[in-house]
Amino acid sequence: MTRAERIAALNAAAKDRILILDGSWGVMIQKQRLAEADYRGARFADHRLPLKGDNDVLCLTRPDIIAGLHDAYFAAGADISETNTFSATSIAQAEYGLEAAVRDVNFEGARIAREIADRWTAKEPDKPRFIAGSIGPLPVMLSMSSDVNDPGARKVTFDQVYQAYLEQVRALHEGGVDLFLIETITDTLNCKAAIKAILDLQDEGYEPLPIWISGTITDRSGRTLSGQTVEAFWNSVKHAKPFAVGLNCALGAELMRPHIAELARIADTLVSAYPNAGLPNAMGEYDETPDQTGHQLHEWAEAGIVNILGGCCGTTPEHIRHVADAVRGLKPRAVPERATALRLAGLEPFELAS
Repeated sequence: MTRAERIAALNAAAKDRILILDGSWGVMIQKQRLAEADYRGARFADHRLPLKGDNDVLCLTRPDIIAGLHDAYFAAGADISETNTFSATSIAQAEYGLEAAVRDVNFEGARIAREIADRWTAKEPDKPRFIAGSIGPLPVMLSMSSDVNDPGARKVTFDQVYQAYLEQVRALHEGGVDLFLIETITDTLNCKAAIKAILDLQDEGYEPLPIWISGTITDRSGRTLSGQTVEAFWNSVKHAKPFAVGLNCALGAELMRPHIAELARIADTLVSAYPNAGLPNAMGEYDETPDQTGHQLHEWAEAGIVNILGGCCGTTPEHIRHVADAVRGLKPRAVPERATALRLAGLEPFELAS
């Protein structure tokens, strides 16, 4: 299939059924119990800084593990799998001194995922598999000061964030992704830089790809880390005309549900949700079983508030298998038509009816 054919198939599938995203990459990589040598490989054997914990570099040093995880999630029922590039920007990789490897990490992450997805599509042509280029948050924020004594202090500029994301999305596109997933958004201004980078690829002659935007509500306040409500967040990013918008991470399904319901009410596009496997215990681990996750997300599907479901921290292929089984045959949420109005946002939404 050409990329245009895959995008058409993705849109068709979204109208037909609730799509399934994969689950956590971090928890599955932890289960591999990798050593420093796995992260270094031959390419970075003499690298000056420790690399253990930099999961993205495994696209270059242990591609067999990354391919195996894509394969496991597709086998569990996922329609969409993310590239292993959550922190693959020059800003995030500076912690490991791997800024120069960013393009290769993203390109190889996309290429590996593309190969596994195409293999599954050839085997099961009635259920094509798709690849989302994972674009995660940064360790720095544009919306909030880096110094409590100086409200205007920032460690980076908008242009620096934009250039970091531009390098990432260009390589993901060239590697073969079907859509971009800007995820775990804590700072909407950072997200806007990523959106601009994606849209600007078209000016360079790159084929337009769907954009999926997923924010994160950091606690029971119902706000992102930069202070926005769900509706304000949506008003801030809807200009990108995303393929889907949703929430992921930070919360388990029980606490996330009211925020997904609110997004389902106001968003005139697909709504996605991939919660954690509950909240972490005292040891930082997740105790929610695959059956429990599947049961809760089944209720969301029955209520008609979601179009795409998956899992975030603590979820495994078995969690995804239960979710896929639980929602099979249920209709996806109907995308609402909203009356035209001027809708703006700061931390709170503002609407001026026409």
